[in-house]
Amino acid sequence: MPIQKAHPDRSKFNETAALPYELRHEDFALAMQDVYDFLFDVNSHLNGKGIRRLDDLLRPAALSGLISDMMAVSLARRSRVLDGNGFHNGHPGLIVDGLHPGNAVRAREHGVEVKSTRKPGGAVDTHGARNQWMCVFVHRIDNATEPATDRAAVRFTEIYLAPVTVDDFRRNPRGELGTRTATLHREGIRKLRRNRMYPDT
Repeated sequence: MPIQKAHPDRSKFNETAALPYELRHEDFALAMQDVYDFLFDVNSHLNGKGIRRLDDLLRPAALSGLISDMMAVSLARRSRVLDGNGFHNGHPGLIVDGLHPGNAVRAREHGVEVKSTRKPGGAVDTHGARNQWMCVFVHRIDNATEPATDRAAVRFTEIYLAPVTVDDFRRNPRGELGTRTATLHREGIRKLRRNRMYPDT
């Protein structure tokens, strides 16, 4: 069976959702299609060689990281105000174009941090609690259908975009070798979910 390709459903965007920095729903739809097209192209190539899909080969965390980075790059390309943060591991991932030398800064509040997760509802670990606009893409992976060649394409089912503050996070305890992370606590998640801009469930 040919590899499937997903498409964003533009009718599902919440037109009342607040969008910062002159972002438009169409920016998100085009960025989503960029990811869908990439996965379709790569998986079609792999399938032609008898190799499993990329979403089956990668660890879930690695795939989430890849999707997060791709969405940030695609949104930066579509946005009228934002650009990618050129600082390695800089925060946020999208910053106001021209506000910092070389569009690179270690950490600032102005901009949008982009994350992707498989967890419905948008709860996702971050590397620290910050005041920020936070954008979370929830994606669904079909890893159960057999044979694997019949599996549905990766699809975004939810998008959340809202301003959060340091006080909206809880710090996650880690062992000596673990990386310290922070996650929105219950009230922080409620704040994020109040501005759900895309449900496709």
